[in-house]
Amino acid sequence: MSPTLRSAAGSDVGRRREINQDSAATSPRMLAVADGMGGHAHGEVASTVAITSLLDLDTQLRGSGLGEVDLRGVLRGAIEGAAARLTDMAEQNADLRGTGTTVVAFLVDGMRIGVLHLGDSRAYRLRDGELERLTHDHTLVQSLVDEGRISEAEAATHPRRSWLVKTLQDSGSPEPDLFELEGSPGDRYLICSDGVTAVLDDTQLHEILADAADPATAVAQLIENANAGGGPDNITCIVADLIEDAEPADDTPVVVGAAAATDD
Repeated sequence: MSPTLRSAAGSDVGRRREINQDSAATSPRMLAVADGMGGHAHGEVASTVAITSLLDLDTQLRGSGLGEVDLRGVLRGAIEGAAARLTDMAEQNADLRGTGTTVVAFLVDGMRIGVLHLGDSRAYRLRDGELERLTHDHTLVQSLVDEGRISEAEAATHPRRSWLVKTLQDSGSPEPDLFELEGSPGDRYLICSDGVTAVLDDTQLHEILADAADPATAVAQLIENANAGGGPDNITCIVADLIEDAEPADDTPVVVGAAAATDD
């Protein structure tokens, strides 16, 4: 037996959107959330393309095994493939020009975790009772905070708080953050779209993640609380526990949100 991810995923349209433009997928090797850009045409298409590309990578690795694979390198390749596919689709259909999505993806090999991040969806880790944000938002307001021009409190209510400076889009080359983490048995990870974090602050996230008995309970509570706080956007999250010496998990990927609707 070896370290294994035990995960759950959920996606909800929220209370103010007509359609769900988020997509997410999990497997024993991969966790991924993509938030289609609501201000652009067909964000659900972009999020589905991103998740499909990562699922293709997962299928490839399922057959060959991770071994000594370059986690960051294969994640980069998957997202570059998604960008190329979006570009081809936009060239064939003008309605898809300008479509885009955020992406956060984990690729897990034992205690090695490769992370890819574009946009303002986020990843967190709960370890030994402490919650840490693992990603850094690619937004205009975050850059203003980094430069000391506004405070975190001002950023939360800034009129351009949703203005993204990095995404996966149909033109150009994506420039994701790519890094590697060392996992530890007992870690609990959260990956979510901003439909969660726009409503729930870090204190609320910590409480839910620390108190939930299992990932499925945590996911349900995150979605319920985000909707109770107004549900202004689509709400998508994955919670995963890293368990040592566990029986292998079901190898069938779980897909939720727009990408799941496409599969139906």
